[in-house]
Amino acid sequence: MPPRKRAAGQNALPGMPTMADLRDTLWKAADKLRGSMDAAQYKDFVLGLVFLKYVSDSFEERRAQIKQEVLDQGIPEARVDAFLDDVDEYTGHGVFWVPAEGRWGHLAERAKGGEIGLLLDNAMDAIMKSNPALLGVLPKIFNRENVDQRRLAELVDLISDARFTGHGDRPARDVLGEVYEYFLEKFARAEGKRGGEFYTPRSVVKLLVEMLEPYSGRVYDPCCGSGGMFVQAEKFVLSHTGRRDDIAVYGQESNERTWRLAKMNLAIHGISGNLGPRWEDTLHADKHPDLRADFVLANPPFNMSDWARSVEDPRWRYGVPPAGNANFAWLQHIVAKLGERGTAGVVLANGSMSSKQSGEGEIRAAMVEADLVSCMVALPPQLFRTTQIPACLWFFAKDKGPQGAKRLADRRGEVLFINAQNMGTMVDRTERVLTEEDIARIAGVYHAWRGTASARTDDRKYEDEPGFCYSATLDAIREHNHVLAPGRYVGAAEVDATGEEPLPEKIERLKKDLYALFDESARVEQVARMQLERLDV
Repeated sequence: MPPRKRAAGQNALPGMPTMADLRDTLWKAADKLRGSMDAAQYKDFVLGLVFLKYVSDSFEERRAQIKQEVLDQGIPEARVDAFLDDVDEYTGHGVFWVPAEGRWGHLAERAKGGEIGLLLDNAMDAIMKSNPALLGVLPKIFNRENVDQRRLAELVDLISDARFTGHGDRPARDVLGEVYEYFLEKFARAEGKRGGEFYTPRSVVKLLVEMLEPYSGRVYDPCCGSGGMFVQAEKFVLSHTGRRDDIAVYGQESNERTWRLAKMNLAIHGISGNLGPRWEDTLHADKHPDLRADFVLANPPFNMSDWARSVEDPRWRYGVPPAGNANFAWLQHIVAKLGERGTAGVVLANGSMSSKQSGEGEIRAAMVEADLVSCMVALPPQLFRTTQIPACLWFFAKDKGPQGAKRLADRRGEVLFINAQNMGTMVDRTERVLTEEDIARIAGVYHAWRGTASARTDDRKYEDEPGFCYSATLDAIREHNHVLAPGRYVGAAEVDATGEEPLPEKIERLKKDLYALFDESARVEQVARMQLERLDV
């Protein structure tokens, strides 16, 4: 769907709400239902209503534009209605067609009539029937016995104060996209551990995208959550003067609610994606069996112990993953999806870099010996509010050679190790984010190592940097028994000429090291408890 055009004169007027006002209004709307249902439920309610308000605002804005355009052409006002009801005049500008029963004004007028739940379900149904891209996506959950209709009416009233149009020259779609991402992050925090099923921290997603640079081609996520990887990939393309249709999006998601969130997220951003005909577990039933992707971006569930395992699965080219942990099932599935020169970036638990139990060490060794691993990044702690398990990034490349006319650096038989454990900034007591500078430094050294033409590299030649990055040969990795933890390779950072590390920096470094050990201890304890539970009779 092409980006929607705005008419001239749509700049913000004095007194129009700011983005902060809009977010504040909508988050207060979420609080209206907070006391009557759990976070997972009210997420669906609020995001569904926010989307409904957005499509209605966009529709009414475009309707006003059409009327003005027709009148400017000298067409009598008596004939205007014929143009206002031309569906192509809306869809051709990237605006969803909204039937009369789905328009917000129609709903707001009747909110206190006692049947708002039924009206909302009917509105969702009418919009889906009128827009094939939304079929089966919008929630029809409002007319149920367990829904407080009085609070729902108050919620509709509150959302009526929110406007997605009139924010300077920003299209309504961009405004909603920002609000939607903000809400997904807030809901993930509210849901705690379960929130990690649909949300990956934005700075981690941005790092993956900046390193892989998906300018064009097929982008795939086998466990796509709410679609954040696709949205960030689209932003990357647009920021580099590309077009939305430069990338083709493919994904799969096992959770019905999350699958619907992803479909809605893609629709909001105007991304035409193939997420399969319905939700489904990728490891059990691959909905894109013939896909060979140019880029794979993924954040699979960490250390998943209950998964659909078949020893005969052709994806297990490097060894059958253990029944108690799906980490190497995900990695092998992702490698199996790569095209001839495809690349992948995957978020996984730190244990995947060094584990040896149940054959995982042999699988990792086989993948390294196949020269598939291009880069390993050790992430700092506390990036994931929803889990305390330390995480890392795996990067794969099917072709680490010069690739002909691209004249890349020949990195066959080498792996780049980056230790980013001391990077990031704490935004509160429990959560850390990677800054733009952090992302630029990590992505820049990877591009310099690979020899790609990137604005982030400043044409620098790659050099090992003690304590931060090191390019290791396969022989060196064999000496470490195919353990891929960057700390084993990068060594210690250089100290000043006196040989003495300043005391404040030393204390900070030792604190970070201690916190990392605490996190690893927690992970080991979790694994031990799980193994002990299996022994219970």
